[in-house]
Amino acid sequence: MPTREEIVDIHTMCACSHTRMAARAVTRFYDEALRPSGLKGTQFILLAAIEAGEAASITDLADLIDLERTTLVRNLQLLRKEGLVAPEKGLHGRRKPTLTDKGRAALDGALPLWRLAQTEMEGRLGFGSWQVTRRRLGELRKAVG
Repeated sequence: MPTREEIVDIHTMCACSHTRMAARAVTRFYDEALRPSGLKGTQFILLAAIEAGEAASITDLADLIDLERTTLVRNLQLLRKEGLVAPEKGLHGRRKPTLTDKGRAALDGALPLWRLAQTEMEGRLGFGSWQVTRRRLGELRKAVG
């Protein structure tokens, strides 16, 4: 049977617990900032990744944003229902999501809200601290990936 201290250590030391709590807090922050646009932070990021045009297929897009392909497909279906994305034939007949005019307008409308949120986040942390945090999060992903 574990001791009370061992159980408390799970809450205070667990990397999984701390990263999930931080991710939820950051997600809430961006969701609230983007609320006037009608987009959630995850939708905004996905629209931006699609518009960047760096992915030739759904699988490439999933790899690019480090999201399970099935989760990405579900999210794309929701965006498609809202008329924000549409499938397009990519290389070798593979499907590739693209933004519709409505999707581009949604991204354009949300961008100033995101910029304000990003500036506020950097201000709260301090720009240098944010750069270190961003780098360390990348290192964490590589260490466990």
